[in-house]
Amino acid sequence: MGRKPRKGRRVNGILLLDKPAGMTSNGALQKAKKIFEAAKAGHTGSLDPLATGVLPICFGEATKFSQFLLDANKRYLTTVKLGVVTATGDADGKILSIADDVPEISKDHLEAVLDGFRGVISQVPSMYSALKVDGQPLYKLARQGIEVERKSRQVTIFKMEVVSHGRDEIVLDIVCSKGTYVRCLAEEIGQVFGCGAHVVALRRLEVGPFDIDETYSMEKLERLRELDGLQALDEKLLPSSAAVINWPSVQLTAVTASYLRQGQPVQTSNAPTEGWVRIFSESDGSGQESVGGNDDESFIGVGEILEDGRIAPRRLVVMD
Repeated sequence: MGRKPRKGRRVNGILLLDKPAGMTSNGALQKAKKIFEAAKAGHTGSLDPLATGVLPICFGEATKFSQFLLDANKRYLTTVKLGVVTATGDADGKILSIADDVPEISKDHLEAVLDGFRGVISQVPSMYSALKVDGQPLYKLARQGIEVERKSRQVTIFKMEVVSHGRDEIVLDIVCSKGTYVRCLAEEIGQVFGCGAHVVALRRLEVGPFDIDETYSMEKLERLRELDGLQALDEKLLPSSAAVINWPSVQLTAVTASYLRQGQPVQTSNAPTEGWVRIFSESDGSGQESVGGNDDESFIGVGEILEDGRIAPRRLVVMD
């Protein structure tokens, strides 16, 4: 038996959503998918329910490139509360302990402590993370009272600046690599000060090339849908190629592009010597429609430069 056709429109492109507080990433994904009436959608990395900010939603063909956004660096603005430890490391968790006294921390002392967390560090993922063990998210196990061993892993804190500093609260601007848990970072900082800590606010400001100023709130999308319809929503989507906008690009002739689409490595004179590239095609004169949404009809997909200089296709968009 063949696969059942998906319900919904064939929408392609990337929505930059400003995820609201109190909603899971999957909940935000499902709501956005419903607003757009999209047949296929996926998000690009979980944000905790407490967190807000940049959550790229990939529709249709753009889901093929979501991994590159999962792997991208992130930027967060977070408020860390000193003196209180919670089960989850954030304000949504049960309070486990409250310090009798929070030490008065000078700016110099704070900077010295934070300096120990800048650069490459090791982190043990929280039991209340979306990381999966044997196919089961850790947070589901934690809610059942089950704790499993987690391997520490290396992450990089590229930047951690103090935005403001009070007696028991610190606001930090953090740029970090994929897989960094800001909650764990807050807990570890609290441990160094000897009073414990947890995250009370977390806002994701950047994901790879995307910035908070480019995002749309759920309320704005709903109003746009109600007032101007689906076409107005589609105009807010970025093309699938935007997921790798910082990569070098090459343009192929229509004939060369046709070979690449068949899975064959191809030679071109304008490619870099190594790495991955975005691939575009000149028009073949057929007048073929875009694959939908706000996608760029000249974008073929991404490829890798082989040792002999040819481009091998890695992820290609499906043409109508």
